This record gives sequence, structure tokens and C-alpha cells, in this order.
Amino acid sequence: MASKKLYRSRNRVLGGVLAGIAVHLDVDVVLVRLIYILLSLFSAGFPGLIVYIILWAVIPDEPNENIPYE
Repeated sequence: MASKKLYRSRNRVLGGVLAGIAVHLDVDVVLVRLIYILLSLFSAGFPGLIVYIILWAVIPDEPNENIPYE
């Protein structure tokens, strides 16, 4: 079984992190966003924001299939 790589999705609201996680886990993106918002609210919001920014910096963008490599 081939493993799927985690990428930031081009279907993004802000950085594409949560949409990328949803694609990787094969879950609806709305569900992932809702869970993230609830967890952030119950943890006073700040840790959730820091984690999001770190993931935004660490997870690479989804490769564009339309651009040929040179």
C-alpha cells in the first residue's frame, strides 16, 4: 500500500493546512475545520493558532500537476 504524503491543499481558506489534513485523512474538510475551531476555543485559542502557523511553515504546498518539471 502506497503512503499518501501530507500537503497543504490548494482548496484553502487561509493556508490550506486543514484542507490538506482532511485530504490526507480522507475526511470532509468541514469536519476537520469544525474540530480545529472547537479545540482551539477550548484551549483558549492561542495554542491552536501557534500549531496552525507551525504546520503552515512545515507542510509543503501541494504540487501542481499542470507545470512540467524542467
